[in-house]
This record gives sequence, C-alpha cells and structure tokens, in this order.
Amino acid sequence: MFLSYSTLRCVLQRVKSCECYVDNQLYSRIGYGVLIFLAIGEEDNENKCIKLAERIPQLRIFEDENGKMNYSLQKINGEIMVIPNFTLYGDLKRSLRPDFSKAEKKERAKSLYERFILELKYQGIKVAEGVFGAKMLIKIENDGPVTFILEE
Repeated sequence: MFLSYSTLRCVLQRVKSCECYVDNQLYSRIGYGVLIFLAIGEEDNENKCIKLAERIPQLRIFEDENGKMNYSLQKINGEIMVIPNFTLYGDLKRSLRPDFSKAEKKERAKSLYERFILELKYQGIKVAEGVFGAKMLIKIENDGPVTFILEE
C-alpha cells in the first residue's frame, strides 16, 4: 500500500514563494521555503503532530553551492506555509467519488492542525498558514519542482 490510513499525511513542496487567498483577499504569504498540505487522519494524535513538526525543519531538501540537497530549512532561514487539506485522505480505490471516511472529524482535526503549527513555531521557523475549513486559492512558485510525501 502506498499511503497508510493511520498516519498524519503531508505533501511538502519546496517553493520560491507562496500566497494564500481567502475570499479573494491575500491572507498569508511566504518567500523561500516550503509549502505543506496537511491532512489529519482519524487515528492521528498530538504526538504525531509534534514529531512531524520537529522533523520538517531539519529535512535536508535545499541545495548547497554544489547543487546537492544538503541544507535544511533551518540552515537557509526559510519559511513554511501550512495549508489544511483533508482531501489528501480522499480514497478513490472503490469509487469515482472520493471517500473521506478516514479523515479526522473537523473539530479534532482543527485542534491537531493548530498544534502542528504551534510546534513548528517552537522550532523558530517563520510560519504562515491557511484557514482551516475555508475554500482557499493557493499561488505557488515551485522550486525544482521538489515535492515529497511525508507520513507520520
């Protein structure tokens, strides 16, 4: 199985910049860093959020002077944009319509999303975010593209 149904799930993209719009208004933006689409599953918990948030700033996904991925977000003083995205839990195996039954319920998912962001801020990273439950427009200037799927 490619993706597990019992894990915190995120798609991480290296970006030159990123902007989040809500109701056609700029809500948040970052410069060089990473964009994270985060989905909370029904079996996720605070410990998983903390562990993933501690790991992400240390991932060596930025290139050094030789073009090798050797620098972390902390090393380059990069920024993070976190966008809640329960659709990462959409299961299309058995139907043409996505099944979101493995995604966490809204209230608890929002609480864990906020805990994840708080933990990133504890790491000393500049964090911008989307609005939980809102329809958003995300403008992304990809760098690479460099994209990873992380599960905790």
